[in-house]
Amino acid sequence: MKNILISLLAALGFMVGAQANTGGIAWDKVPDKTNDLASLQNGAKLFVNYCLNCHSAAFMRFNRLKDIGLTEQQIKDNLLFTTEKVGETMKSAIDPRQAKEWFGANPPDLTVIARSRSAAGQGTGGDYLYTYLRTYYPDDTKATGWNNLAFPNVGMPHALWELQGKRVPVYETVSEHGHEAHVFKGWEQLTPGTMTPAQYDQAVGDLVNYLQWMAEPAQNTRIRVGVWVLLFLMVMTLFTWRLNAAYWKDIK
Repeated sequence: MKNILISLLAALGFMVGAQANTGGIAWDKVPDKTNDLASLQNGAKLFVNYCLNCHSAAFMRFNRLKDIGLTEQQIKDNLLFTTEKVGETMKSAIDPRQAKEWFGANPPDLTVIARSRSAAGQGTGGDYLYTYLRTYYPDDTKATGWNNLAFPNVGMPHALWELQGKRVPVYETVSEHGHEAHVFKGWEQLTPGTMTPAQYDQAVGDLVNYLQWMAEPAQNTRIRVGVWVLLFLMVMTLFTWRLNAAYWKDIK
């Protein structure tokens, strides 16, 4: 219930396309751990606890999590909060009719959110999400009490703030062409979270890695198969070339 209350307003966060970072902060590079089963498992846990309250993943079934090393019993014991069957899709805990009344529209599905951000030109998609989830700061002028450097005037509150704590951006005033400009320099921690900054960054990295994996679970297998196919074609090209040379060597 606590996580649901924290995440209720989060439904609008991904509904509006995030603006590009032109003139803003650069996207941070998300750690590439889509082959790391421990990272994916932790990301799945964070997704179920903090995202699935409002957002569905309608194209992903719980039993597909066995692909990242979880047993069916582990899935049943730790991740089935919105259904009782591991064969069901990941439906959100929020009632769609209530969501429409509260937010004006149903919270968007997050199954392919990482791929959609990539298609929108926001880094790899994962880079944008990784930066977005780590650049929240308190803002009393906003209805939610939060704002975001990667997505100014964001409508989604900071659903993970208890993990990260509260911090504010620090700016340095510089002179550019006779005009003063504020340049982002870093962060000042106001209140601690349940995680250290390094732990929080790792947790967000795990969550984003899971979102990237969920968007295309077969991606790593496809890449491995592709590499072997290219190697096979290279070897066959060599044999074909030598066979052709042997066939025509006595023909003038």
